[in-house]
Amino acid sequence: MADLDHHVLRRTMPAHEGRTYDAVIVGGGHNGLVAAAYLARAGRSVLVLERLDHTGGAAVSTRPFAGVDARLSRYSYLVSLVPKKIVRDLGLNFRVRGRTISSYTPVERDGSPTGLLVGGGERRTREAFARLTGGQTEYQAWQRFYGMTGRVAERVFPTLTEPLPTRDELRRRIDDEEAWRTLFEDPIGVAVEDRFTDDLVRGVVLTDALIGTFADAHDPSLRQNRCFLYHVIGGGTGAWDVPVGGMGALTDALAAAARNAGAVIATGHEVERIATDGRTAEITYRTADGEGVAAARHVLVNASPQALAALTGDEPPEPAEGAQLKVNMLLKRLPALRDSSVDPREAFAGTFHIAEGYEQLAAAHAQAAAGELPARPPSEIYCHSLTDPTILGPALVDRGYQTLTLFGLHTPARLFAQDNDAVRDELLKSTLAQLDAHLAEPLADCLATDAEGRPCIEAKTPLDLERDLRLPGGNIFHRDLAWPYAQDGVGRWGVETAHANVLLCGAGAVRGGGVSGVPGHNAAMAVLERGDG
Repeated sequence: MADLDHHVLRRTMPAHEGRTYDAVIVGGGHNGLVAAAYLARAGRSVLVLERLDHTGGAAVSTRPFAGVDARLSRYSYLVSLVPKKIVRDLGLNFRVRGRTISSYTPVERDGSPTGLLVGGGERRTREAFARLTGGQTEYQAWQRFYGMTGRVAERVFPTLTEPLPTRDELRRRIDDEEAWRTLFEDPIGVAVEDRFTDDLVRGVVLTDALIGTFADAHDPSLRQNRCFLYHVIGGGTGAWDVPVGGMGALTDALAAAARNAGAVIATGHEVERIATDGRTAEITYRTADGEGVAAARHVLVNASPQALAALTGDEPPEPAEGAQLKVNMLLKRLPALRDSSVDPREAFAGTFHIAEGYEQLAAAHAQAAAGELPARPPSEIYCHSLTDPTILGPALVDRGYQTLTLFGLHTPARLFAQDNDAVRDELLKSTLAQLDAHLAEPLADCLATDAEGRPCIEAKTPLDLERDLRLPGGNIFHRDLAWPYAQDGVGRWGVETAHANVLLCGAGAVRGGGVSGVPGHNAAMAVLERGDG
């Protein structure tokens, strides 16, 4: 296992026999740590049981390349949904930096390389739209559309750490019937096609609806709308920021906050069963030394709904499926672009969209739905080290090294079922070929090498994520995202289960998904409201 930039417990900490904790938290990912910190600060006795030898879950920083001093956010990359309230409440030593560039999307028009650069100021963005589209119409539509989503974000984001509103309450809070219909009722493809005419602009808008979500723009389930909503409301602005020190800096800070408040964090403890009568529970776990049992008044499960069902013996939910390729890279230098009007340091500082035109996205989805790898795999890239060079050792910074992180779309887990390794290699090759089509030099020429002379690049399929992190089907959200309002069978905080004293505090909770800490906060609030320990 690669080195981790966490301050973690390296020794086994057995639960105290005969003691009943106020709360046992199953899983030491970021949501579990948020819940632990809140409950311990409120004076509750808390035990966190983590299967791995470190905390952090998917929100970790690692050195994936042998002998190379580069600490990458290996699985989750950017921060948007962590409320400042959680950072303040827990006194976290954690910072983010904004990105001056939102995105760059290269394209070839009339035989010449060009692209769309969004960011760097209103004037530059307006001029970039005019160069690409030949006028101001698309930019004006862009302003109106994201002005609308910005107003929705201001109203919806604060509700994430409050008891769930009803659908009607959230609708009244948004107080904009056009916005409600656009985001909550009509497939997002309707708005994209009605408001924009340029294929590339349409694609850039749609991508936020497809991150980790396998859906067409007009999918009647509206899962793409729910994904879009969570991607545009973060922080009340929709901005996606870079975590200083990498994603592990957040979970380091959370683990420290929990421990400092008195929580016990026990790594190397894999929970196998939860038995509960609704008032107290027994949690059976296994360590390298054998089996043990911890008693608790409340159990908070920072794992998937499938894992929760397996632990409690309940009927499992519908299978989940992930649909993304994750690629981590270290470069000796950023590659030059065919579009020489754009500095690579700007193009890669934001989100670099590849093969994400609107029609390209539709074709990729149709091919994957038919059981084939997309011929032109869509993906997006960003360079963490341009905004936060602290993740690289000083020698690498001095030599101009940079990280690149790629997130591929429309690659559902089913495509890898027969031969994960072979399909991964084929998909990585074709994905990088799409990038190379917009570069003035092959990406392979820019890759750094590790201590053993191997290129510094690693790829993770949904099946790899399921194996490494136990994400069901490799789904980064644990299951389809839910609307941020109460529906039938959902409790006051969106974390309740069929068992009165067992709560789901992972990404599969209502208002879960992404790196947010919201389910952890809400599960802790549900416990504290009950006032029974």
